Amino acid sequence: MQPNIYKHMGKYKLINNALGWIVFLIASTVYLMTMEPTASFWDCGEFISSAYKLEVGHPPGAPFFMLTANLFTQFASSPDKVAMMVNAMSALFSGLTILFLFWSVTHLARKIIVTEGKEMTTAQMITILASGLVGALAYTFSDTFWFSAVEGEVYAYSSLFTAVVFWLILKWESAADRPHADRWIVLIAYLMGLSIGVHLLNLLCIPAIVLVYYYKKFPNPTMKGTLVALLVSFAIVGLMMYGVVQGLVEVCGWFELLFVNRLGMPYNSGVFAYIIVLVAVLFWATYETMREKPNDIRMKISFILSIILLGIPFIGSGYILGIVLIAALTAFLFWVKKLNIKLMNTILVSLMVIVVGYSSYALIMIRSTAGTPMDQNAPEDIFTLRTYLAREQYGQTPLFYGRTYVSEVKYERQGNSYAVAEKEAPPTWSRIIKKSADEKDRYYVSRENKEYQYVDELNMLFPRMHSEQPTHIEAYKEWGQVRGTPVKFNRFGENITVMKPTFAENIRFFFSYQLNFMYWRYFMWNFSGRQNDIQGNGEILYGNWITGIKFIDEALVGPQDDMPDDIAKNKGHNVYYMLPLLLGLIGLFYQAYSGQKGIQTFWITFFLFFMTGIAIVLYLNQTPYQPRERDYAYAGSFYAFCIWIGFGVAGLAKLLEKYAKAPAIISAGAASIFGLFVPIQMAGQTWDDHDRSDRYIARDFGANYLESCEPNAIIFTNGDNDTFPLWYAQEVEGIRTDVRVCNTSYLQTDWYIDQMKREAYESAPLPISWNREDYIQGTRDAARLFPMMEQAIDLRTALNFVRSNDPRYKKLPEYSQEMDYIPSKKLTFQVDSAAILKNNVLSNKYLPYTLKQMEIDLSNKQMLGKQELIILDMLQTNNWERPMYYAITVSPDQFVNLDGFFQQTGMAYQLVPLDTKNTNLAINTEKMYDNVMNKFKWGNINKPGIYLDETIMRQAKTYRAYIFARLASTLIQDGENEKALNILDKSMEVLPAENVPLDYSALPLAEGYYMLGENAKAEELYSGIVDVAMRNVRWFFRLKPSQLASVVNYLETNLYIIQEVMRTSEKYNPEFFKPYQEEFDSFRMAYSAAHRE
Repeated sequence: MQPNIYKHMGKYKLINNALGWIVFLIASTVYLMTMEPTASFWDCGEFISSAYKLEVGHPPGAPFFMLTANLFTQFASSPDKVAMMVNAMSALFSGLTILFLFWSVTHLARKIIVTEGKEMTTAQMITILASGLVGALAYTFSDTFWFSAVEGEVYAYSSLFTAVVFWLILKWESAADRPHADRWIVLIAYLMGLSIGVHLLNLLCIPAIVLVYYYKKFPNPTMKGTLVALLVSFAIVGLMMYGVVQGLVEVCGWFELLFVNRLGMPYNSGVFAYIIVLVAVLFWATYETMREKPNDIRMKISFILSIILLGIPFIGSGYILGIVLIAALTAFLFWVKKLNIKLMNTILVSLMVIVVGYSSYALIMIRSTAGTPMDQNAPEDIFTLRTYLAREQYGQTPLFYGRTYVSEVKYERQGNSYAVAEKEAPPTWSRIIKKSADEKDRYYVSRENKEYQYVDELNMLFPRMHSEQPTHIEAYKEWGQVRGTPVKFNRFGENITVMKPTFAENIRFFFSYQLNFMYWRYFMWNFSGRQNDIQGNGEILYGNWITGIKFIDEALVGPQDDMPDDIAKNKGHNVYYMLPLLLGLIGLFYQAYSGQKGIQTFWITFFLFFMTGIAIVLYLNQTPYQPRERDYAYAGSFYAFCIWIGFGVAGLAKLLEKYAKAPAIISAGAASIFGLFVPIQMAGQTWDDHDRSDRYIARDFGANYLESCEPNAIIFTNGDNDTFPLWYAQEVEGIRTDVRVCNTSYLQTDWYIDQMKREAYESAPLPISWNREDYIQGTRDAARLFPMMEQAIDLRTALNFVRSNDPRYKKLPEYSQEMDYIPSKKLTFQVDSAAILKNNVLSNKYLPYTLKQMEIDLSNKQMLGKQELIILDMLQTNNWERPMYYAITVSPDQFVNLDGFFQQTGMAYQLVPLDTKNTNLAINTEKMYDNVMNKFKWGNINKPGIYLDETIMRQAKTYRAYIFARLASTLIQDGENEKALNILDKSMEVLPAENVPLDYSALPLAEGYYMLGENAKAEELYSGIVDVAMRNVRWFFRLKPSQLASVVNYLETNLYIIQEVMRTSEKYNPEFFKPYQEEFDSFRMAYSAAHRE
């Protein structure tokens, strides 16, 4: 009997391995075929740039991703193929993820299906392999994972780490009773250390890993034991995230201060000393556990020292908890009479390899010290590295207890006045600003950090509604159905009453928005269906989950026939008829009710599902109106659910065998065939909205910003999508490296100002006159605007006033503390006409309109941030030597009220000495026409059938409305009709209606055609616009009143579009609108009636 078992198992292993590699080839081929050939929008351009030249990206960095991706870039034949190689890395790593998922499912399925010691039947083999195949292929074609698999981001790599470590713990489980089995644990630890240099998400696998360990080591597990194992696993996650990752750097910082400040040694000498001591102690401690006759005292002391040096006890910012934890560990070790030396050895070796993996962060310090052009946060020493790792620039979000949106800062009485109640936080250590080269290296406290304390009565346990932004508060009230409860508190001795949200309303917001909308909605996208790829904020029209089952979808999102094109023709409209969901639920129950081994594997899978999904929701505590959809963060959770989808095949086979009385082999075959239909259906639905092949739009649109600028220009940007594509174009493909990209959100930090004062490629340093001591963090972070005088102040005088350290310029009569301020809200800047002529700032056409003085009216502002002060300093210092631009996508609140002097040249506004507001001077028609017609590239946006996601579609409509329409309108006003017609035709050529649907953005194009006498083209456009709007309005009026309420803004927009077409066509051709008139009148009556109700 035994030889037959081995024979069958050998056959199974061969097929299992072969099928694993086949699914790898299927997944990798799919991803390589559909990957983007260049950088995508959002963070991809930054990650690819950081990988190519090993530059420092945003916190907390991804050094191991950088190193691996850099290896792949070595195979690029030219710079324009670099992004393709990084994207190919994501595709191949995603294929490997599918491989390990397949092997994990078959391992878990075999454990349940085949009784130990018995021969595997053919039916069982088919069921096991089909379970792995269906689960792996379902994840292959899932919406979220496929999205990450075809772009150069960290999430595909992070998913691979998750898949590998989960598979490795299953390998350990199979070999746990053999000698040296703990090598699998050590390998897992090493990969955990490496994964920190990609993304911290991988640490969330630890609870599932600990459960596998517990169930193997304790053959008769109890509920109590399982709970203890889970608590230990949560503690390990916390100690890794806040102990090892941040504590190690904290302890290293103490060494650095000792060696540099106390012993007078050079920078980083303490870091090197710490590394030597840490390595020595870890080797000593490991050696003590491997001796034939171990010495208990030495072993315990070396173990404790290792834990201390690794910083594991030093969670958080204080030392008290660290001391308590060290004392507890010491007491435990000396209380235990007989130590488990093998376990101590495994722990020490695991910690050692975690540190080896984590050491990839040395790359961040090394490259920052080298002064790379992209050097975010400048983490060149151990203190800035700690800030970088802690992501301090993003602020803190309360988790267990903290403020609500009505919380106010607490004030404490001090004599006759009140002061803000603050709690001390760790200080910011910085390198001294040396006055001479002979001055010794030293760190000083550049800022005494404080944390505001909030009024206790207004705080809350588990605070979910914490943001004070007005738009967020409005959303909190809507999602949480907040009425509030009156709460009294004391403010400056006066009793104040505010309406604080109740705990029940807080929980309602958590369930309705954070859990349901920001997690379960994404879950259903992957396993039920997706309405469209347009980001939604709760309205019925965008971003919801659907099923494909008409009566269910009608209840969820309105009528399913004659739907708006945004839904019906959107490539992101995918329906799975809930088949993946149902198959996964069958698998879940099958696994849970398959005896002891079944329930054990269920809890392992469940906690992988929970920790990589709902636990992240709890941790992130997200605010409403996120800038983009966040489903990519939960890919690990969907990975776990695909294990259940795989088990669904086994569950179906069992149901057929039990209730249909079918033979086992027939049941297995039928369940396998049905199961395979699920990923096939998913692939058929999701292919068109995940195929990014031959799409170069992000790169070309980034280059278009740069091409809008004159040589040696400065362009101010603000968001991810008007910054990262530009960085990619310059750093990787070398496009327009003479232009300096300056991000205004970073410009409020000292490290970024430092970098802007350095040369980068062909770009000279920016014209910033302030010295480092003038803008170091904590100094002149903002200047208040006090209109102490009516007359305007010269810009140079105002900036010198702020920059001065004279105490007389920091005091105001009604304020006790010193502050930076400007005593007027009106500034003037004298225009140097000689500099204008010398630098060819204006063409001859505009010279007669040159201003002698530019008046900057700041009446609508209360203060100027550091970035605004620096921009004004650049304007003053530059004196027109270098062209200065703002990207047209920058928010107007970043313009420092200079927009009255903007002249558009394409995707940028040039700052010029002209009063351009509401005049034809606002567009430089000559430059802009040349840019649009000759220099701009379009990334195949007009290719038939190309997939344009929401981000690209939004950018395309920006081009249509803010580039083509504006330029054509100005050209018509200037009498340059031929050029205007060329621009309009170019718009329709590069942004065809088939790819970029007609909406409000096309209205001015149609009117432009009318103005040029091209009535046929105008009416063809208007017909398309009206047909789309009419279709939308018809559907809106079929909604239930509660559904209509969520889209009333869209209804009004579409009615406005139709009205605009009617108004314009009446001017040029009154007959055009007559076919639409009657229905439009009925719409207006219906709207009026609905409005009254």
